[in-house]
Formats: sequence, structure tokens, C-alpha cells
Amino acid sequence: MPSWCGPLVVIAWLALLALAALALRQRWPEQREWSRKLVHIGTGAVLPLAWVCGIERSTALPAAALVTLATLLNHRLRVLPAIEDVGRPSYGTVSYGGAITLLLFLYWPASPQVVTAAVLVMALGDGLAGLIGARFVSPRWQVFGQTKSLLGTLTMAVVSLLVLMLMVSLSVFLGLPSPPFALLPLLALVATALEQLAWLGFDNLTVPLGVALLWQVLAPSPA
Repeated sequence: MPSWCGPLVVIAWLALLALAALALRQRWPEQREWSRKLVHIGTGAVLPLAWVCGIERSTALPAAALVTLATLLNHRLRVLPAIEDVGRPSYGTVSYGGAITLLLFLYWPASPQVVTAAVLVMALGDGLAGLIGARFVSPRWQVFGQTKSLLGTLTMAVVSLLVLMLMVSLSVFLGLPSPPFALLPLLALVATALEQLAWLGFDNLTVPLGVALLWQVLAPSPA
């Protein structure tokens, strides 16, 4: 595959995601969280795409830093409110971009499974937890002023575990270091606990970084 194909695929996906978020906001303007969650979940697909396309560090890292800077500017200027406007103080999108940038700096391309697992736990686990927790009634509580629900928390735990099982299975198939299956509930539990500490959206930073670091700790060293 030519070196320019991978970045083009990622750019096309992000553009499609932004257009879909704008369309969703126009169709259901009263559901401001939906468009943001679409971007939150859909952005997670960038890492598997980058892995499959073999995007190099020299391309991935500056691109992630640039996108993070763009989200910071959008947070201040609200150029694309469908991505940022959640009706409460939050640096979630900026933290999300910062987490991806840090993970690429630390682990790319030597350990793509670590980056992909950490980001997908955040994208799918937290994204679906927010949607399901808000949609259905269940016991609720507050942590640092952020409302959490039993159903949303369970969704985060179950989805995180399923993502981790999938990523470990793939890692084993490819011969890449990964935690033992028996320790994955612990990893999912840690991700769920970190997601509870969602002050100003900084769980978008702590969850993926926590998952990545614990993955490295629990994974056996290569022989």
C-alpha cells in the first residue's frame, strides 16, 4: 500500500464522521449529546485503521497533535458545536485527543495493540455507557459533580471487558504481548473505576492511559 493511502483513509473517515455528526445535530437538535457521542465512538476506529494501514509514527504523531490542537480551538470558539457542545463544562474532546497523542508517543508503532485497546475501551465503553445510562432509568449518584448511573457503569464494565477480550485474542493470534485472559476483569474494573472520575471530562485522558499502562504491567515480557 502506498504511504499516502493510510492517511487518506483516516482523513476520509474523520471527515465522514464530522459530516454525520452535523447531520445528526440538524435532525435532532434537542439531543445535543448524540452527535458528540457519535464522534466519541467513531474516533476510536482511527486507531485500528492506522494499524491496518501501517501509518508511521512520523505521520501519526503530528497528525494527532494537530487534531488535539484543533479540538482545543473548537472548545474555545465553538466552530463545530455538534462535536463540542454538551451543555456542561467539559474538556473531554481535548483530553481524548491528548490521550491518543500521548499513547502514540509512548507506544507507536512498537505496540499498536496497546494503543488500539486503550482507545477502543474509551471510545466504545465510555461512549455507550453515556448513551445507555442517559436513555434508561437506573439508580444514579454523583462523583465530583458528574452524574453516574448503575446501568451506564455496568455498560462500561461489560463493553470494556469485551473489547479487551477481543484485543487480547487478536494480540495472541499475531504473537504480540498481552495480559492473560484471567486478568482482563481486573483491567476492565480499573477502566470502569477511572471512568467514574469524570471531572471536566478528564476521564477521556485517564481511562486510556490507565488501560495502556496496566496492559503493559500485566503483559508478560517477550522472551
